Amino acid sequence: MDLGLNKSLAKEYFETISNLAQELGLSALGVTNAEPFAETRTEIERRKSEDLHGGMQFTFRNPERSTTPKMIMKDAKSLIVGALRTPAPRLEKVSNEALRIAAYARNDYYSLLREALTGISEVLKKDGWKTQVVADENSLVDRAAAIRAGIGWHGKNGNVLIPGQGSWFVLGSIVTNLELPLSEKVKQDCGVCKRCIDGCPTGAIIEPGVVDARKCIAWLVQAPGIIPHEYRESIEHRIYGCDDCQEVCPEGREHRNSDAEWDIKADYLASEILEAEDKELLDRFSSWYIAERNPRYLKRNALVSIGNSEETENELFRSLLKKYLLHSDPILRSHAAWASIRLGHQELVDIAKSDSDPLVIEEIMLAEAEGCL
Repeated sequence: MDLGLNKSLAKEYFETISNLAQELGLSALGVTNAEPFAETRTEIERRKSEDLHGGMQFTFRNPERSTTPKMIMKDAKSLIVGALRTPAPRLEKVSNEALRIAAYARNDYYSLLREALTGISEVLKKDGWKTQVVADENSLVDRAAAIRAGIGWHGKNGNVLIPGQGSWFVLGSIVTNLELPLSEKVKQDCGVCKRCIDGCPTGAIIEPGVVDARKCIAWLVQAPGIIPHEYRESIEHRIYGCDDCQEVCPEGREHRNSDAEWDIKADYLASEILEAEDKELLDRFSSWYIAERNPRYLKRNALVSIGNSEETENELFRSLLKKYLLHSDPILRSHAAWASIRLGHQELVDIAKSDSDPLVIEEIMLAEAEGCL
């Protein structure tokens, strides 16, 4: 069946798979061609040259590859782009003893997205077409594909905004050698609204649509190494991701109001993270990107949360800080030292002062320079 030569049949075929997409739980589906994303590549390379990616890899790793669909499939003709909604109920402020997870990471939504795209892919394969499902991978710039496929527009917060629904979605594509009619691009934009720019707690949105990853909390809590001091207070009680620039966005607000009033997967106790074995954390959060597959970075974030808790009389926190001041990992000891200083636990600070590791020594020296000790 040569649908590429019959536009009428191709349009009908797309309507069929669009209906299937809805049945499989997708909120939007669009089509673009498989030509390179030249402007996106230029922008990626610019941001890398200015270090705006903050060491992030993903599609920054190989800009040519991530912006050239035909490197996925040589004879690719179309990208079928799908969006799956991630419920984002309006939650109460997280407690001082808990850690909050960004909406998209509270469930393995990318697996659900892959399942839906695979369901569509199997239909295409049955009809004789080649397909490759791509979701949450560094081989394709998913946001650029979604915008060109008419899914939504490029929001000032850097996310794809779907008209009337906002940016609470995960995105993925089917690369195929089937030529389908192209979807019209969305003409809507953010207009004069800049709530996300004003609402970012670290000022990471440095211009409309451009995020400096070195300041972005969503990246800071994923990035390896030490969390820069100037952003630790702004991280507050986050363990994975940050939704602030989406929380303030007015687009799709009514959809959020229809979500459940509470999400039982939104919060975890900081003590629960710090008391867990490494394997337990890797198993529990297996779908997350965890730098080096090392759960110390989740524990690092939990220690920062304790430092921001103001829980000066919390004996469990005190005992956990002591445990991590004696830990074999200097990254964890340094963040435990910072938290101990913040909470004013002098007996714990004294333990930190006896540490000879440069990371811990730096924490003490900075605290002394700032008059905190």
